[in-house]
This record gives sequence, structure tokens and C-alpha cells, in this order.
Amino acid sequence: MLQRLVRALVLAGGVYVAFVGVLYVTQRGLQYPAPQGVATAAEAGLAGFTDVTLETEDGERLTAYFRAPEPGRALVVYFHGNAGSISQRAPRAAALAEGGRGVLITSYRGYSGSTGSPTEEGLIADARAAYAFARGHAPAERVVLYGESLGTGVAVALAAEAEVGAAVLDAPFSSAADVARVRYPFVPVGFLMHDQFDSAARIRAVEEPVLLMHGTADPITPFDQGRALYEVASEPKRFVAFDGEGHTRLLENGGLAEVQALIDAVEEGRAAEHLTSDGR
Repeated sequence: MLQRLVRALVLAGGVYVAFVGVLYVTQRGLQYPAPQGVATAAEAGLAGFTDVTLETEDGERLTAYFRAPEPGRALVVYFHGNAGSISQRAPRAAALAEGGRGVLITSYRGYSGSTGSPTEEGLIADARAAYAFARGHAPAERVVLYGESLGTGVAVALAAEAEVGAAVLDAPFSSAADVARVRYPFVPVGFLMHDQFDSAARIRAVEEPVLLMHGTADPITPFDQGRALYEVASEPKRFVAFDGEGHTRLLENGGLAEVQALIDAVEEGRAAEHLTSDGR
């Protein structure tokens, strides 16, 4: 009986080690399920947008859609989610460009026409390239970062080191490692995960106004992680909860009005007052 128990434990241990080993080797493929289809801005239905190519500090070339802002208008720099593409986010880009605002939405390295392979360090380099391009078309105080899901980790990292007018975090996480722990609670994620996107640590260095939006029924990035990120962020900040909403439709289901109001305030130089005006 004891020998059977020992054999069973050894077998179970072997299966566990093999499973963790597979996760470790394939982790970036799981973290970055990058679509490869490429569409031009015109093919994506984005009137007034042009196709641009950005070059990163380490030599990668990124595909992007761009619409320049009209005088006095803000420029939104959009960072998409991990399984998304810029063409899939075309309706959002169009909505954010209403009223003459500029929008730059960039495909990460390894995604949809961009060269290279995605890593945390690489995506942050991509964000710097997008920011440099944006600064050629708008002053820093009228650049608004918009991060969606994985893109919130990218946006927070950029906002921690660059001057911007404000940042919008749509379905954010405290860290990518915290998200992985929810899915794999039996795996030592903190020890094994390469790209942890520790937004909770980085957001402490963000001095600009931050709007955080989260659905209470989000099955991908838990609501309590978005709330935890809000708690450690510096003022001025606002957290908007969307009751019963999931992961990908906050902007479409009420969030656009919140974002547009913030951008209005950025353009008028009163973003900080706007986010703290109702005490949230």
C-alpha cells in the first residue's frame, strides 16, 4: 500500500512538473496570442486615418493608424489588448476621434504587420515609439494615453516615465502576474513568469490624472484588481465601475461619455479638477 502511494505521489509530481514546464516554455505564446491579419486604415473603415510605420529604439517597425488632431484638440494614443488588433479596434478609434481629436493606434511588435516578437520590455519600447510620434503632432499636455486590458500595463509603464495630459485604463490589472495567479493558483507564477507588468508598482510614479474603468463581471481581469490599482494610484484619479459588464465593452456601454468628458477637460487644462470634482 505504501509503495503504491509513493508511486502515485511520484507520478503526480512528475505530471505537475511537466505541466509547469510546458507553461514556462510556452508562456509568451499564451500571454500574447497575437493575430497576424493585416488591414489598412481604409480597409478597416477608418475615414480620415492614414497608415503610418513607427520605428522603435531597438529597430522594430510597427504598423499603426493615425489621424492628426485639429488645432487645440487632444491626441489619444491607444494601446490594445493581448488578443486584439488595430483593425478590430477601428470602431473605437473612430469614436475617440470624434470632434476633430487625433488618434494613434499602434500594433505591437509581432502583431498584425509589425516586426519582432512581443515581450514586456519590447511593448514598452513600442509605447515609447508611439509617444515620440505623438509628440511630433501634439504637446505633451494634450496627449491622452488609452490602455485596454494588456494595454493598461503598457500605458501605465509609459505614463510613469513620460509627460502626458491624462491616462485612461480600461479593464486594468494590478499586475499580469496577479491575473495569472487567478488562472493558475497552483503554479509559482511570481517566480516563473517573465513579463509581469507590475502596474501597481509603476502607477505610484504616475503624476498625471488617471481614469480607471472596470466591469464588475469581468472574467479576465478581476474587478478587485482594478480597484486595487486605483487604491495605490496617486491623485488626481477616478474609478468608474460598470455594474454587470464584462471585459471588452466598457467604452461602448457607457465609458465613451466618461472618456470624452476627461478629454474635454484635458483640452481645457482642467483634467485634475474634473477627476476630483465629484469625490470619486
